[in-house]
Parts: sequence; C-alpha cells; structure tokens
Amino acid sequence: MRVGALVFDVFGTLVDWRSGVAREAARLLAHFASNLDAGAFADAWRARYNPSMETVRSGARPFVDLDTLQAESLPDVLAQFGIAGVPEDVQSELVQAWHRLDAWPEVPDALRRLREKHLLAPNSNGHVRLMADLARRNGLIFDAVLGAGYSRDYKPKPALYLDAIAAFGFAPAETMMVAAHSNDLAAATSHGLSTAHIARPHEHGPAGGETAPTVPVTYAARDLADLADQLGC
Repeated sequence: MRVGALVFDVFGTLVDWRSGVAREAARLLAHFASNLDAGAFADAWRARYNPSMETVRSGARPFVDLDTLQAESLPDVLAQFGIAGVPEDVQSELVQAWHRLDAWPEVPDALRRLREKHLLAPNSNGHVRLMADLARRNGLIFDAVLGAGYSRDYKPKPALYLDAIAAFGFAPAETMMVAAHSNDLAAATSHGLSTAHIARPHEHGPAGGETAPTVPVTYAARDLADLADQLGC
C-alpha cells in the first residue's frame, strides 16, 4: 500500500499540551493563586474540552473555534480552583497558552523526514491560526492545514476525515491518520483511512497516556521517529 498523505492529531500527538498549559497557568496566575497546582489546572481545563466541542458537534450551536470554547470554559476552571479577580486581559492571555505549546522532542525532525515522501497536514480540533502558531513556534512544516477550521466541525464527526481524504486527492487507504488516541483512529478507520498510533505515555502527566492502541491500526509506533523508520523515511 502506498501512503501519499499523513494527517495528524496535534494536541497530545505532536505537542505536549499539559506541560505547556501548566507552565503558562503558573506564570499568569501566580499573583492570584500562589499555591496553584498548575498540572491539575491544565487537567481540569482539558476535561472541559470535549463537552464544549459537543455543543457544536450536536448542532446545538454553529461552529465556533477552539479559542472561543476555551475562553468560555476558563471561568468555570478558575472557580473550581477558587481563583477570583482574574482580569479579562489575563484570561485572554491564558487562552493563548494553547498557542504556545512545545512539540515532543522528536517531532520536528521526524516531520522533516516524513515530508520527504508524503504530504503532511494537521487534522486537529484546533483552528487554522492555532495550528499556524504551533507550527511556527516549533519549526513544523506542513503542506496544508486541515481539521476543524477547514471542516467547520469537530472530531470524530465524519467531515474531518472525509475532507482530509478529499483535500489531497488520494484514495482513503492512501491517506493516513496519525494520532496518540485510539478513538480518533477508530473514527478514521471507519471512513477507510489508514492509521498510525503514536505512543505518548506521558501525555497526561502522572495520569499517563496511551502506550499502545486499543483498536486495530495499520502501524503502531513508539514515537514519530519510529513511524518514520517504519515508513522508510
């Protein structure tokens, strides 16, 4: 089977969201919560990620981007941690923490290797500006930006996988979804895409992460460099 395009989950697969959000929360909220458990704060905010997207997936509201959803959920997270008096400009800057995440160490070089033989694009719940900011911060080079901002919906809705196939013009099996999350890969498989699971055992910090897929996949890799090896890049 020839794989022509790789499309990537980003949060957790290419970038370490927990460490980045925790770092920025500790910095921006130090004046308001001197003993903040920044990792727990990041986890609590992330826990609102899927419920907020479900308001769009269900059709209860029109598409809004991830920054909007994160901004809407942030006050509840602050209240959960007993943090009061955070001005709107600081809250807005904290939402931008999601634009300042660091890639896992092997990712930039592995993407360069993969791009020698494949077209690459994020297929993320993040919108175009968010993907552009993460790419520029980490030196990630893509051939297009797909995902929520392109499809105007959120995974695992079919549009994100079908649009990824159509965007590059390859057959479904020649388009590979790369993710650290088995549910994302299961959805991709249901639409005929090939799949690659990337182990991210530290995605959730002490709570761990997926070390192996829980669904059938085309490739299972220790990290993105291992996937590049398996694909002969």
